[in-house]
Amino acid sequence: MGKLVVVGVDGSSSCQAAVEAAAREARWRGAGLRVVHAVSRSGRPMQPDPAPLDDLVREAADHARAVAPEAEVTEAVVPGSAVAVLGAESRAADLVVVGARGAGGFVEMLLGSTAVSLAAHTKCPVMVIRGEPADAGPVVVAVDGSPKGERAVEFAFAEAALRKAEILAVHAWLPDYAPAGTGVESAERLLAQALAGHAEKYPDVVVGQQVLSGEPRETLVEASRSAQLMVLGARGHGGFAGLLLGSVSQALLHHAHCSVTVVRSET
Repeated sequence: MGKLVVVGVDGSSSCQAAVEAAAREARWRGAGLRVVHAVSRSGRPMQPDPAPLDDLVREAADHARAVAPEAEVTEAVVPGSAVAVLGAESRAADLVVVGARGAGGFVEMLLGSTAVSLAAHTKCPVMVIRGEPADAGPVVVAVDGSPKGERAVEFAFAEAALRKAEILAVHAWLPDYAPAGTGVESAERLLAQALAGHAEKYPDVVVGQQVLSGEPRETLVEASRSAQLMVLGARGHGGFAGLLLGSVSQALLHHAHCSVTVVRSET
């Protein structure tokens, strides 16, 4: 696993939950934690006195140290938009963590195209914390069978091992759009093939599989009800086509019942 977790902070109500989740991730991974606040120069006047921003970041860093005292925590106030700053930070990180609702530099984080842009430009997975981080339930991973989805499956297994959680791998199957001659058995084979190598690599992780029949937005949101984390690939095909390119991504980022991690393919 990685050696650096980055968390974006802004003083919003969801910021504390994001800091706590990032600190736990750093502790589980034996990684350092970098606490970052972005100061955008567009759309609002510059802060004349940097002290309040320094205090904001310092308080967040102190909270992280209380959650994970063994982690090395650093902090920074960086000029630029949230997407630009976190995109740059992600080059040296193994995970970027943000809250689901923002203020200040992260105010647009999950509004409109900003979330899509963030997922498209970060070099590492992005974990969006929705509500209080959960420690019960499986890690749910959306599987579409594409090579670009492999990285999401790998992340889900590694994360489940860190959390000592089970994995539930789901695939959306739409009977009305399935090629002729295919059925639910084909979807089940797709799941089994996608998981085979990973299950062998993580033998202690209990794996469940489920073919979901229905519209991807509805089925994924419903699948998130009992999960502690949902993991999604940033590109896909089949039942999860365009996952982060339109209404499906917006539905999940806004309506999932648990935190969501978006894993961008390297290609």
